Amino acid sequence: MVDENAGLKPVPTPAEAKKIARQTMREEDPRMRAAARAEEIRKHRQGQNLDEMDRFKIDINIIPEGWTYEWKRKTLFGKEDPAYQVELSRQGWEPVPLTRHPEMMPQGWENEAIERDGMILMERPSELTSEARDVELRRAKNQVRAKEQQLGSAPEGQFGRDHQQVRPSIKKGYEPLPVPRD
Repeated sequence: MVDENAGLKPVPTPAEAKKIARQTMREEDPRMRAAARAEEIRKHRQGQNLDEMDRFKIDINIIPEGWTYEWKRKTLFGKEDPAYQVELSRQGWEPVPLTRHPEMMPQGWENEAIERDGMILMERPSELTSEARDVELRRAKNQVRAKEQQLGSAPEGQFGRDHQQVRPSIKKGYEPLPVPRD
């Protein structure tokens, strides 16, 4: 016995046929496609104003707990610097895999990492980042101490630093530097 309907698609009802025809017309209409794509892009921007968009901003909510993300230089004037990449690796930095945040790159991106304008998004354990920041702070304080010692030392004599009129007056304060908005 042979099934006469084998391999044949069921015939759509008139309502289904009309719906399919409308959908096909929408897909073929360039204005409808453009409007749908514009809406898709707006959703991807998540309401950010084009003037205020920072292409290197990272939403802290996507960073896994216990990790630090930072943008690091991958190329300079279009050339890679292997020695710098080795140094980053030695300090614990590794590229963030694209599979973790595919929304950060365009569809069809062929590299395995997230890159923008010669920069690459890298990660390392937060405790290593904390240790590195402590070392940087210690170095900065040591530089300030060395300069204070230089200012306070001078040869003995009439113009020695122990004289009240030439004794340096050093005042310290910690405050953020203003960032120009050009």
